Amino acid sequence: MTLTDTKTSVTRLPQVHLPRNPGMALDLDWIARAQANQSAIERRAATLPGRRSVKKTHQAAWLLKAVTCIDLTTLSGDDTVGRVRRLCDKARQPVRADLLDQLGMEGLTTGAVCVYHDMVEAAVGYLEGSGIPVAAVSTGFPAGLSPLHLRIAEIEESVKAGAKEIDIVISRRHVLTQNWQALYDEMKAFREACSDAHVKAILATGELGSLRNVARASLVCMMAGADFIKTSTGKESVNATLPVSLVMIRAIRDYFDATGTHVGYKPAGGISKAKDAITYLALMKDELGHRWLQPDLFRFGASSLLNDIERQLEHHLTGAYSASYRHPMG
Repeated sequence: MTLTDTKTSVTRLPQVHLPRNPGMALDLDWIARAQANQSAIERRAATLPGRRSVKKTHQAAWLLKAVTCIDLTTLSGDDTVGRVRRLCDKARQPVRADLLDQLGMEGLTTGAVCVYHDMVEAAVGYLEGSGIPVAAVSTGFPAGLSPLHLRIAEIEESVKAGAKEIDIVISRRHVLTQNWQALYDEMKAFREACSDAHVKAILATGELGSLRNVARASLVCMMAGADFIKTSTGKESVNATLPVSLVMIRAIRDYFDATGTHVGYKPAGGISKAKDAITYLALMKDELGHRWLQPDLFRFGASSLLNDIERQLEHHLTGAYSASYRHPMG
């Protein structure tokens, strides 16, 4: 991917509309067949950072692509309307104008802005006319332990407030007890509550116990109609990792091969360095192909990643690293 390729990719957004994942009947035989060879997965994941190193103009192109796939996120207990406004301003202008001018880029935005329900209405207002969707975390995020009817009501309220994407959390106990029917029914209810809003299923992979459980939970959520599967809430002790990503991405590939349906992927939590973003993009391209590098099928859940990407772009142009305060979030 060159800088010219990235310019073309950005100017062509939005991508050709893909049909949503309609889901399918729960296939317990398929789920039982899903396995994960942990040692082989970890060996494959360990080779990725070194094998996919890119430099100079190619690196800048990959980083600009990464910007378009970021769900710029604030999920803190002390969030305010002012903070959300600054975040939305940053989503509209994610890289300093002088840097974009030198790179010959225009029209660059992040993939979405992700907030708690209370901040959805404010974010929708600040992003009006930008084409940037608002994603709301929902269903008792991050634990997902509130009563089911309240979790469903929370989704409906966020959609009513203008959220175009809903990031739900599954009940981890259904995975740990292998109750796949319960997980399927729960995910299906969340999908229906989302109506026209796309739903991202957060598996909280750091709490699922094994890579095999990750593979099976991924399949169940896709069978129930998830538009994206997502690693983590960002609140667990272990969040996105390359081995977990490889398992989830290959589950997406298997689901596509069986149904012809595209499902997106979102690694979240702990991705804060530009070099890590490039590694994840390379993994997507290797395993799923170029179509999955577009923001309708791939997102980073991140808050600090953009800061490091902007610093790396300035280094590409000037040969020097700037201080972090020169790249504020808003």
